[in-house]
Amino acid sequence: MPLDLRPSEALGLWHAATLEHVRVIGPDLTIRQLAILLHIYLAPPPHTVRGLAAMLGVTKPVITRALDTMGHMGLVRRVRDDRDRRNVIIKRTVDGALFVEKLGDIIIAEGRKLALAEGSGA
Repeated sequence: MPLDLRPSEALGLWHAATLEHVRVIGPDLTIRQLAILLHIYLAPPPHTVRGLAAMLGVTKPVITRALDTMGHMGLVRRVRDDRDRRNVIIKRTVDGALFVEKLGDIIIAEGRKLALAEGSGA
C-alpha cells in the first residue's frame, strides 16, 4: 500500500528512519556516501569510480574518499578491471548487502508506523 505523504510527513519518515539507523546499524554515512552505496547496490553493475563521479557530478577524488571510508567499513571493495587496468570496479560485499537490507527494513518499519499513525488520526 503506497503512502501519500506531504513533504513534512516525508521528512518525518526520513528523520525517524535516520534516527533508527543510527541506533540499530551503528556506523553512519554521509548523504553522499549513502547515495553512492545505494547506487552500487540498487543499480546494475559494473560500477566504476569514473561512472560514479559522472552520476553524482563530482570529481573522482570525491568518490575515492567515499569508497575509502566504505571500504574500511567493509561495505564495498575495489578491484582493477582485468580488461582495462586503468579502471577500478567497485564490488558489493556481504556486509554491504546486509547494511543496505537493514536500512530498507528500517524504512519499511518507520513507514508502517507512519501509516498506522495516519490511520488512527494521530
